[in-house]
Amino acid sequence: QVQLVESGGGLVQSGGSLRLSCEISGFSLAHYTIGWFRQAPGKEREGVSFIRPYDGSTYYADSVKGRFTSSRDSSKNTVYLQMNSLKPEDTAVYSCAAAQGGYGNDEYYLAVPAYDYFGQGTQVTVSS
Repeated sequence: QVQLVESGGGLVQSGGSLRLSCEISGFSLAHYTIGWFRQAPGKEREGVSFIRPYDGSTYYADSVKGRFTSSRDSSKNTVYLQMNSLKPEDTAVYSCAAAQGGYGNDEYYLAVPAYDYFGQGTQVTVSS
């Protein structure tokens, strides 16, 4: 059974840091692109970053580039999102998602339709 379980969210002050984890079961990271998405109240779900399976290469939306870093630990089947220099506008529910394969272009993997599975999400709140 495929499962993605996020953890690590919480309340942090502006300028602070959080590290989210996405623990995966039911498939191997070796064959899936893992993306991070966020959704703020009243807004559409936004692709934040992804990490490809074959070479571990990463890509980030402009809104988080230079502040967020995605990484993986294949031995734990877990993907991480390190978030630094957080801003109030980063407040949202953050979810990880899995897409089989990894040869699509960058825009493809920042979009919801690319993904087969989503986790339930974890709340991140950044106070000003």
